[in-house]
Amino acid sequence: MTTQFEPTPLVPDGIFPSATFCVFSNRFLAIIVATLLTLKTHGTMKLAAPLWYFSPCALSNTISSWGQYAALKYVSFPLQVLFKSAKVIPVMLMGKVINKAQYSVSDYLEAVVITCGVATFSLSKSSAGAADQTETETFGFMMLTAYICSDAFTSQWQDKIYKAYPKQIDSYQMMFGVNCSAILFTIGALVISMEIPPVVEFLTYNPTALLYNIITAITSATGQLFIFYTIKSYGPVVFTIIMTTRQMISMVLSTILFGHALTMGSCFGAALVFGAVFYRIHRKRLEKRARDQAAAALEK
Repeated sequence: MTTQFEPTPLVPDGIFPSATFCVFSNRFLAIIVATLLTLKTHGTMKLAAPLWYFSPCALSNTISSWGQYAALKYVSFPLQVLFKSAKVIPVMLMGKVINKAQYSVSDYLEAVVITCGVATFSLSKSSAGAADQTETETFGFMMLTAYICSDAFTSQWQDKIYKAYPKQIDSYQMMFGVNCSAILFTIGALVISMEIPPVVEFLTYNPTALLYNIITAITSATGQLFIFYTIKSYGPVVFTIIMTTRQMISMVLSTILFGHALTMGSCFGAALVFGAVFYRIHRKRLEKRARDQAAAALEK
């Protein structure tokens, strides 16, 4: 979305003209992958849940993906980091609204500490380098807000479907149902916005852009396999914490591998994140042990 390509008559600035098409290509390949895996696993494409039941999270997932791509042109790097770091908090709040989930004070404190830690590490790291030249605009802020709210809704609605059909819907069927609904939304958006002609022309002039779209679609489809499995097995909050921690680990490894100096702020941020994650693991282990002991006592 930010790479400069050869300008075309319909796209004189040389920037890929459609975030919606990026979403469409991701969904198209994901449907193919999900279809093959569902047929191999179940021998049929019939779903226990009606297709419309996947539509709310498919729409929110489409808005989330579009908002993330569209925001790249309009927001500064620090603001992107802050929004992505804070995803776990909206996910928990959305869980209370959609699934009537109950979270302890410790859950909320861990979410806040992880958010602050990732933001502190990222902002300290970025301030040590060259200044970001992208100015934040109102439209970009709106896109990031749409991204984080829609993303929080998506995982919680998927969790709602899994709970409604605990044995009938697996991660492959979820992937198929969500992407079938989502691709209808993206096709409609492409037609209404009349973005198809400039996209076709742009890809004709710039075949490298098509290659980038294919690579993005492959990585997106692969990521979805893990995303749907994690949400089904561990829930949306754990999934979001994993993704936030992954972002933290990636930044730490990048800093080490490329020989960048770690500021005191970066070290403090990393300590907050890993400390909160390890504390959560320890707390959950103790809670599980207490539940097992209580269950054993009742059996006696």
